[in-house]
Amino acid sequence: MLTGLPRTFGALADPTRLAIVGRLSRGPATMGELAGPHRLTPPAMTKHVRVLVDAGLVRRERAGRTVVCSLRREAVAEVEQWLGDLTSYWNGTVDRLEELLREDGDGH
Repeated sequence: MLTGLPRTFGALADPTRLAIVGRLSRGPATMGELAGPHRLTPPAMTKHVRVLVDAGLVRRERAGRTVVCSLRREAVAEVEQWLGDLTSYWNGTVDRLEELLREDGDGH
């Protein structure tokens, strides 16, 4: 069961956090690297990252004085599974609709 999705989507609803996850999809980054494009103060960046960590999307590790963030692939896999299930459902629904429309067009 996909129990973490409400928290995941809640965290991703913020454009800054969505951009952070997008950046981390390319590899780990320091807090400074993540903050740069958004012109965020360190406390603001810490708050955004904390929301992502609490949602299970991001992992924080300290390397000396530097904090490095990385994406938790297992959290992304849960979203991918949900989207795959949803896509399968809608594809099946569209296929059934097309079949009904063909039958109706044939005079049945």
